[in-house]
Amino acid sequence: MLKELHLESPVAGKLIPLSEVNDPVFSSGMMGRGCAVREPGGIITAPFDGTVSALTDTKHAIGLHSDDGVDILIHIGLDTVNLGGKGFTAFVSQGDKISKGQKLIGFDVSLIKDAGYDITTPVVVTNAADYSSITITYEGQSITSKV
Repeated sequence: MLKELHLESPVAGKLIPLSEVNDPVFSSGMMGRGCAVREPGGIITAPFDGTVSALTDTKHAIGLHSDDGVDILIHIGLDTVNLGGKGFTAFVSQGDKISKGQKLIGFDVSLIKDAGYDITTPVVVTNAADYSSITITYEGQSITSKV
């Protein structure tokens, strides 16, 4: 029996369906299910207690594994790997234990936009097949994706 998953968004902003992301890797659901955040605030926080399972050298993407088995990928902006880490500050390292609400990554929204990048930030449950539905919420907004 598949479970329902409910997560608070790890970044402030306007939640949109992944299908609206201007990148086929995310919009097609190839990476998993979840949502994206348009006009994100400049801080990524931990949506749960767990571990940093992956952190790119350029700090534009982070993978998290919750204590109860949820795997998520947070990808700050689109094609932002090309910035080579400029505008990103990691407050954690790969393998670190994290607590819900903890600051993980800071990012300079203006710098990224001024460099010509889409700042839309996908939040994807990469083990989505384990869940019948995934709901991500933020301040009264809600995006649900079902199998």
